[in-house]
Amino acid sequence: MNKKNIGLSGNLYHKTQFDFAYNTNHIEGSTITQDETASIYETGTILTSKDKVIVLKDATETKNHFTLFKYMLDTIEDDLSEDMIKKFHFILKDRTLTDSEKEGFNVGEYKKKKNFVGNIETSLPKDVPNDMKELMEWYHKIDKKTVEDIVEFHVRFEKIPPFQDGNGTLVKNKYNLKFSN
Repeated sequence: MNKKNIGLSGNLYHKTQFDFAYNTNHIEGSTITQDETASIYETGTILTSKDKVIVLKDATETKNHFTLFKYMLDTIEDDLSEDMIKKFHFILKDRTLTDSEKEGFNVGEYKKKKNFVGNIETSLPKDVPNDMKELMEWYHKIDKKTVEDIVEFHVRFEKIPPFQDGNGTLVKNKYNLKFSN
C-alpha cells in the first residue's frame, strides 16, 4: 500500500513531509517551530507556549506546504512547466495574504511589481514571461538532469524570480524530487 495514502505516523512519507515543510519554511523565515510543524501536520492544530504569538501566515503556509508536497508527488511524472510552477505558487500561498496584499502579490501568477532578492536586481515584470520561457527551454533541453543542472536552474530562477514574494521554494522542491544522476 502507498505510504502517502495510509497516513501512518513515523513512516518515510510522514517524516519527509514533516522535515521538508519545516526546513523549507524555516529557510523562508517562518516562525513555526519543529514541534508546531508536527502538530499542524498530525492534528491540524498548533500546540505552543502561552506567551508565543503564532503568525497566521506562517501556520497557513506550513499547512499549504503539506498540500503542495502531496500535489508534487501526484505530478512527479509530469514535465515541469510554467503552468505547473504557477500552480505550485498558488497552492503554497493560498489564503496567506491579507486583502491589502493580494493585489500586489498576484498569487499563482507572475509578479506585477519590480522586486529584489538581497541586493540582486531581478527581472522586470514585463520580462518575466520571456525569461521564464527561456529558462524552461534551457531546462528541457537537458536529457539527464544532474544535481549541478538543478542548482543552475535554481540560480537562474532566483535571478528572475517570477513571483512577487520571490519564493523559490516551490520550484526547488519539485526538481529536488525528480532528477537522475
